[in-house]
Amino acid sequence: MSGHRPPRSYRTAAVAVLLSLTATGCSLLPASSPASPATGRDSAERARPTPVRGEAAPAVASPFWTDPDSDAARQVERWEKEGRTADAKALRRISEHAAAVWPAGDDPEPQIRRVVRGATAARRTAVLVAYNIPHRDCGLYSAGGAPDAGAYRAWIDTFATAIGGADAIVILEPDAVPHLADGCTPDQHRAERYTLLSEAIGRLKRQPRTRVYLDAGNPDWITDPDKLAGALQQAGVGAADGFSLNVSNFQTNDAVKLYGTRLAGLLGEAHFTMDTSRNGAGPLPGDRDQAWCNPPGRALGTPPSTNTGNELLDAYLWIKRPGESDGPCRGGPAAGTWWPEYALGLARKTKG
Repeated sequence: MSGHRPPRSYRTAAVAVLLSLTATGCSLLPASSPASPATGRDSAERARPTPVRGEAAPAVASPFWTDPDSDAARQVERWEKEGRTADAKALRRISEHAAAVWPAGDDPEPQIRRVVRGATAARRTAVLVAYNIPHRDCGLYSAGGAPDAGAYRAWIDTFATAIGGADAIVILEPDAVPHLADGCTPDQHRAERYTLLSEAIGRLKRQPRTRVYLDAGNPDWITDPDKLAGALQQAGVGAADGFSLNVSNFQTNDAVKLYGTRLAGLLGEAHFTMDTSRNGAGPLPGDRDQAWCNPPGRALGTPPSTNTGNELLDAYLWIKRPGESDGPCRGGPAAGTWWPEYALGLARKTKG
């Protein structure tokens, strides 16, 4: 996550429409089919009519897995014990919704195994973020990643193997393609990055019920979709299930849908997902260069759902985990660190 460019994403760490399940919770259709994304439903949901992908539908429980042991859930429990009942109630607006998990470290397997076990038991879809590309984040707040191409290939292989046959969505490498498009990635690393992203898509798609969305930044970063489309194509987006937008950013639903539709048109009507975790109040007015980093007065956005009302938009997702810091700005802790005060601010600003 860098502060040198327009509002952008920070990371530490789908086609997802409702599927029919057997009585044992197994998908009836393979997730590799564009018309049959893997999102488990319980028996009550199966009794409801299944909507056409992208159309508005009757409200049902989210098809995505909610982590019962998230930082937000633990914070709610802690505040309840301390008698901060009003704060705990507000924070449930975060803890009771599904948010993506960003496996970190050299061995992502234990984290992913925990997630897919929980998601499978709950008949829900796991949402994961693969964020370990070499030379990540142009050396800024979320710098790091795998030390070289070989290490990254091994990491992605472990990541995919750990998912196994579970229903999963993977958001692949936030910032990696936009940093190619905006020139931030040095020339000597560009060819390698394109190759690694393409290979990662291929490896993840070997899992039978895994959906992959290659990250494409946000509308206020690469403002010309034509410039971004070429980079996405070179990175292999055609073999993925689509692209993701607004990860860790604050652009409004309308702005993202408009941009996503334009970009999709340049990519053969590719589908996309969007991060709505913190865009309920839109982007911070004023300082564009720092509007992405712990901006005050923001709010939670549309809860995770496949009911998007847009045939190309497969899902609203909470990809950024609300309450995790964007970096050491505005008094925040290190990038990716749970920050309960900021989380509470998001929750309190949210209507409903």
